[in-house]
Amino acid sequence: MPRTPAQLWEFLVSREGVEIWLGPGAELPSRRGASYETANGTTGEIRSFSAGEQVQLTWRPKDWDHDSTLRVAVGSAGQKATLRFQQEWPADAKERAEQRAYWTEVSERVIAALGER
Repeated sequence: MPRTPAQLWEFLVSREGVEIWLGPGAELPSRRGASYETANGTTGEIRSFSAGEQVQLTWRPKDWDHDSTLRVAVGSAGQKATLRFQQEWPADAKERAEQRAYWTEVSERVIAALGER
C-alpha cells in the first residue's frame, strides 16, 4: 500500500474505510464482544481489536447460515504498509473462491481510495 502502516490503519478504521471493507452503514466498534450490523444485513461481533495492527471479528452476510471469522491486519514492508484479509470457515470451496474474489476487490478499492487522498 502506498502509505505507512499508521496511515493505512487510520484509513481502515475511518467511516470511509470501514464502509469499503466491512460494508455500508457499518461502524467498527473497538471493544471485544461488541456487535455490528451493516446496511446490507451483514452482522458480527468483535473478537479482538489491537489498534494500529489488527481486528478480528465474526462476519455473517444476511444470506449465509453460518458465521466466518475475518482478520484484517496491517503490517509493514520497508517504507510501505501491508494489508491482509484472512477469512476462515467458509462453507465450501465455492464460497472460499467467492470470498477470495471479494477481498481482492476490496483491496483494490482501498488502494484506489488511498490514491485519491
